[in-house]
Order: sequence, then C-alpha cells, then structure tokens
Amino acid sequence: MMQQKRLIIAMTGATGAIYGVRMLQVLRTQEEWETHFVISAAGIVTIKHEMGMRRSELAELADVSHGVNDIAASIASGGFKTEGMIIAPCSMKTLAAVAHGFGDNLISRAADVVLKERRRLVLMPREAPLNLIHIRNMAAVAEAGGVIFPPMPTFYSKSDSLLAMVNETVGRVLELFGVNVEGLYKPWEGM
Repeated sequence: MMQQKRLIIAMTGATGAIYGVRMLQVLRTQEEWETHFVISAAGIVTIKHEMGMRRSELAELADVSHGVNDIAASIASGGFKTEGMIIAPCSMKTLAAVAHGFGDNLISRAADVVLKERRRLVLMPREAPLNLIHIRNMAAVAEAGGVIFPPMPTFYSKSDSLLAMVNETVGRVLELFGVNVEGLYKPWEGM
C-alpha cells in the first residue's frame, strides 16, 4: 500500500467558508492524500451561515477530524509528518496567533509546528480593508516562511460562476503542495 501524503486543512470564522469546504471536497478525490481537518468555534458558525452545513458534514469530507481544543492531537507534534497546512479562510485573530506563536488552540499550534518544521503553511486571510496591524502580522508570517494567499478572483480567466472562481483559487493553493488539480481550472497561458 502506498504511503499517503498528509495535509492539514483548518477553517476559522472569517467569511469564505467555501474555500475550506471546496479544498476538502477536492482532496477527497485524491487517493494519495490524507486530510486532517480542524475548525474553530467561529468557523462552525460561519459554515452554518454561509454554507448551511454542520461540522459533522465537513468532518465526513476529511480522513481525520480533530477538535480545536485537542492540543494532544497528532498534528500538534512535529514528529507527525505532513506536507503542511492550509488555513482557509483565515481570520485576523488566527493570523495574529500564528504571527506571534500564540498556540492557544490546535489551529495555531499546528501552524506553529508546520513553521518550526520548515513545512509549507498557507494562510488565506479574509478581511477588507486591512489595517496596519493585519499587514504587519502578514509580514511576520511571511518572514517566518508562511505563504499569504488572499483568495482574490482573477478576471482574465473570464469565469462565469462563483464556483469557477473558487475552483481557480483552490486549485492554485493546492498546486503549492503538489496536489493534482488537473481539470479544476485553466491556468494562464498568455494572450
């Protein structure tokens, strides 16, 4: 049996729950990937409001689901090998916790582990407009090795639906980890 690659998907209370949900859906179709899922309490409120979903429905999309307060979970240790972590969407609260190493829950602790182990961490912050504190926190995460990937749609692709725009962003983020996203979106090939 082939060893699966592990990827942590975390969701917080920022708007944009569709990004985390879509990532779990795409990764569910990838046999070579094992997903570890964690969601904040505010994230549960957001998925119910934006998507009409319950936490249990999201947990079914993941291979392993962890409680946000389970600091003893496998993903809280650097000895547990993963390809990295995506926080989609990422609230400014979680961004600040990651930027300052404040591991007060499993999301910020797992992100801290990913950074200290020099694995890939991608944050998809959702806030507008940004204040200077947000920008400085993003800079701190980037300086520590994280990737800041705001979910901004492209218009050159002339997407005709919200799902197509979400798929493009999700595809681009998952490609950073080497996930096969063929058919999810059409990459830019020039004019």
